[in-house]
Amino acid sequence: MIAATAFDETLARQIIERRRSIPGAALPILHDLQHAFGYIDDRALPLMADALNISKAEALGVVTFYPDFRRQPAEGRVMKLCRAESCQAMGCEDLVAHLETRHGIAPDEPKPGAGLVVETVYCLGNCALSPAALVDGEPVGRLDRARLDAIVLAAKEGTR
Repeated sequence: MIAATAFDETLARQIIERRRSIPGAALPILHDLQHAFGYIDDRALPLMADALNISKAEALGVVTFYPDFRRQPAEGRVMKLCRAESCQAMGCEDLVAHLETRHGIAPDEPKPGAGLVVETVYCLGNCALSPAALVDGEPVGRLDRARLDAIVLAAKEGTR
């Protein structure tokens, strides 16, 4: 995940134009916009709707349907924590409890000032290294309390 950047309409138009002619362009456009800005700015939706000849409501519907798209910049780093069956069997729910009791961070409930946003996902395809997570898009396998504590500390300090 790229750190949130101020919305730039010219850049947004360039991103949309690059992908508008491919079949099913809405998702690739939205992924590119989120990569560029760190989120999907509401001002990009009418631009995309016009380019794809869809309504603004349809564009908004795509963004709100998929939980991977955010409409506001994330505050700090983003951890996608897998809570699917393999990761559950290997202790991810213990890590969730540890996050809440030790750090006051609950998945899917951003905490101002925490420096880390934890989002639940169901399968990252890294089952062999369960419990697994993505931290700013980078895979982390065999996550345990010590590694989790290090990630939280680095996020608070603004380091990697």
